[in-house]
This record gives sequence, C-alpha cells and structure tokens, in this order.
Amino acid sequence: MGVEYLPRTQSREKPRPPATAHQQRVEKKPPPSRAELTAPSPQANPQLEAVRAEMGDCKRCPLWKERKTLVFGEGNPWARLMFVGEAPGREEDLQGRPFVGQAGKLLDQFLQTIGLSREDVYIANILKCRPPGNRTPQPHEIEQCFPFLLKQIQAIKPRIICCLGGVAAQSLVRQRVAITRLRGQFIPWRWGIELFLTFHPAYLLRNPGQKKNAMQDFLKVKEKLEGLG
Repeated sequence: MGVEYLPRTQSREKPRPPATAHQQRVEKKPPPSRAELTAPSPQANPQLEAVRAEMGDCKRCPLWKERKTLVFGEGNPWARLMFVGEAPGREEDLQGRPFVGQAGKLLDQFLQTIGLSREDVYIANILKCRPPGNRTPQPHEIEQCFPFLLKQIQAIKPRIICCLGGVAAQSLVRQRVAITRLRGQFIPWRWGIELFLTFHPAYLLRNPGQKKNAMQDFLKVKEKLEGLG
C-alpha cells in the first residue's frame, strides 16, 4: 500500500521575514558521515604507527617500573626536520608528550622565531621512559631504546636531525662528542640525513648566556631547510 499524504493545513504562525543577504550566504553543511569520521588522516604514516605498535607496553629495561607513560614522540610524521632530545622529564612522563615542560616552552620559542611550530617538525627522545630523578640515561637503557629511534627515523625520513644535547649527539654519532666544540655544525650521517648539533633547552635554562648561540644555530637550520627547497 502506498503512503497517504494528508493535505497541509494553513499555519497560524506569522510569516517569517525574508532571509538577509548574510543568512542566504551561509549554507548548513551536513554532519560528517561515519566513513569520513573513521577515514585515516592524510598525515598518517603507517610505518611510524607500526613502530609504536611494536614497542607496545615496553618492558625491555627496568625504567618501565617507575614511568607513568611511554613518551614515543609527536609532530609531523613526514617532517623534513626532526629533533631528538635525551629523555622525558617529569611533565613529559605525566602527559606522554615530549618537551612540554619549561625546556619545551623554550624549544617552542626557538621554533617560532624561525617560522616553524610543532606541527611542522617531529620531536622524540633517545629514551622513551623517564629515568628516576631525571638522571643521565645509562648505556644499557639507550641500547634498548635506540633501535626504535632508528625505526622512527626510517619511517619519517627527515632531511635534518637536530640533536639536542650531548646524550642525543653521542647516541647518534656513536662516539663521545663535545657539544660546545661541535655545535652549529652539520654532520653527514646515514640514509642521506644530516645531523646538526646544538644545546639542549634544559641546558640553556641553566645557562641563559648561551641562548644567543643557540638562536644562531636555529637560524642555520632554517637556512639549510630553505636550501633544500
């Protein structure tokens, strides 16, 4: 059977005034479909996501016993510029994000000065878990985490990796380096990537007199990126 339609009765409501020009220009968009809501982001990097899945709830060294969260890394998964620090601190451990404490705020300021933001770069650490009391990472801890950092780098394929501080520099260069001597220099690495060494923001908070030198380093990175096209 068909559906019968009843004749429309006259409405007692007052006629509405004609829409203004502004109202006519505004079109209501339909709500997003389920497919749109669940579709993968165009920024997604499946290879990087696979590295995170492989780490899982990592218990490869004793640091997991005291951590609040595993701090994998964040930012643009296809970034040309990647930053590698030492290890999560207290705030990073609580939030699960790298460089969100005072050192992170300083890093944000440097990025802003050269026209970049966290959304333009990728930020990670040598260690994914906070060492007790923010002590220096131990060799056996670095040994367990380092393969995952290499896999992150292979997935992201940055053109430049900025090593923040001595631990990051020594871990990637694979030898003892003096940041005060090598900072501001580009070092050919592997996979066509260049390393760039500079101070860790936490060091700059303790030694504000070095901020000017650090700013010069960031300007060198900006110039290098612009030269890459």
